[in-house]
Amino acid sequence: MHKKILVPTDGSGNAEKAGEYAISLANISGAEILFLYVIDTDYINSIRQHDLREQMDKDLMEEGKKAVNKFEAKIEDKKSHISKLINTSNLIKEGKPADVILKTIEEEDIDQVVMGKCGKHGIEKLITGSTTEKVLSGATIPVNIIS
Repeated sequence: MHKKILVPTDGSGNAEKAGEYAISLANISGAEILFLYVIDTDYINSIRQHDLREQMDKDLMEEGKKAVNKFEAKIEDKKSHISKLINTSNLIKEGKPADVILKTIEEEDIDQVVMGKCGKHGIEKLITGSTTEKVLSGATIPVNIIS
């Protein structure tokens, strides 16, 4: 049985569906759920102005906190209809999303990932997202893709 499930979120509908699925799994297995929001720092690092880069980093961190809290509140509401015994926690990290997800799997001793098929970005809505593809190819544990 699973002990710890990772749910990477970007606030998208697919991520919310993944969270709902993870709650169902945790309700059966008793696993803890870890919600992860990754701030993609590639954009920030490309900015040459130090002050602007710092402000954007601060703004994105705040956006990440809001997204994770909003996501967890939605999931908590759904969780209350299933079971109140599921433990959840949040992490916000910076870096390339796929790399951070794969590193978090190792650091947090995750034994299953449940994630959305794709995030909020344009053409990725039609196909499996690049972050999802990288996690699928790099993970050594089961990865459930939800759409």
